[in-house]
Amino acid sequence: MNPVHIFGEEIIDDKTVKQLQNCLLEDSIGVLTADGHYGYNHPIGGAIAYKNHVSVSGVGFDIGCGNKAVRTDLTLKDINITKIMDEIQRRISFGVGRKNNEQVDHEVLARISEHPLKHISAMAKLASDQLGTVGSGNHFVDVMVDEDGFIWVANHFGSRGFGHKIASGYMAMASGKKWGERHKEGSMDGKPVLLRLDEQLGQEYWEAMTVAGAYAYAGRDVVINKVLEILGNPEVTLSIHNHHNFAWKETHFGEQYYVARKGCTPAFPDQLGFIGANMRDQSVVVRGLESPVSAKGLYSTVHGAGRVMSRTQAAGKKKWVFDKKAGRKIPTMVGGGCVNFAETQQEMRNLQIQLRGAGADESPQCYKKLTDVLEYQGIGQTIEVITKLTPVGVAMAGDEYDPYKD
Repeated sequence: MNPVHIFGEEIIDDKTVKQLQNCLLEDSIGVLTADGHYGYNHPIGGAIAYKNHVSVSGVGFDIGCGNKAVRTDLTLKDINITKIMDEIQRRISFGVGRKNNEQVDHEVLARISEHPLKHISAMAKLASDQLGTVGSGNHFVDVMVDEDGFIWVANHFGSRGFGHKIASGYMAMASGKKWGERHKEGSMDGKPVLLRLDEQLGQEYWEAMTVAGAYAYAGRDVVINKVLEILGNPEVTLSIHNHHNFAWKETHFGEQYYVARKGCTPAFPDQLGFIGANMRDQSVVVRGLESPVSAKGLYSTVHGAGRVMSRTQAAGKKKWVFDKKAGRKIPTMVGGGCVNFAETQQEMRNLQIQLRGAGADESPQCYKKLTDVLEYQGIGQTIEVITKLTPVGVAMAGDEYDPYKD
């Protein structure tokens, strides 16, 4: 029987637990964090340690997705939050495409264009075009205030189309197809796509995944720097940067493993992490703690509050059709959802939180309570909360089609 550790079994459904068990090999270890929920092949909030495999579906399509959060020396009285959020929405691209002309250069682009794997170097233009774009879904740029009154800036997104194409390409090759051929995704409960790391294809994927992770970090750096510029280039007094869709080579219980975490944040002793709640509630900065429970959990913690309803349940079923006049795909409602987004928008106004974009599928009621999730995860045992952050500005994509959502 494979060792499995589940944080908060009371708040995780059986379907998610079965999905984790379906991913395990004979010699692997499985973990579900308290924000765990159903995903594609590999549950969100799941960490699985393999002896000699990397899980392409475990890392997922949004390779290197993560968060960056920085504390500044500004306070709320130093800024006009309405104007700041207007500028963030104007100068940073959410959703599909680039809505402004502020393309940037970064050393990671040379690493991609000069990459020895031709299918990686061939994506240099795509990588350049999308560097510093945020995407849609639950990806965001937030301005927040800590308990001492200082302004923080945080973001959440990953490797965009570059990482998505790497995941799709290696899933196709794992099934015997060529790079660029369509991969049939199969059922949500299908077996994970695993590659052996003592074989060439597995080694190639590991290298491609590493490059996509570096690209995701570069994108978050670019976006944070742009927001800091909008804020007048204040001093940054603390910076936290971590990711949760990736695979790491680690030692656990005296043995070497390759740990695939999807929607699951590393939290080794003294490691800092930013965990976002939702557009309304407090987010937190946590520090990893050493304990027997931490070890059982592969030193992993939550990456957010965890969904309690699907996007379709929340916002309704949509059919996306390309509109020539708009120059993009626009939605037509097929069935109604259970969330009234106008009420969410009014609630945000009542709380004096400046909201830009977003939709019903990202409303607070779509998520568990982060405070509850953190308790199940083991505050004081696996992690400690060192800072609570209250949102004053939230920017996300609006209701638009994004093929790169994971």
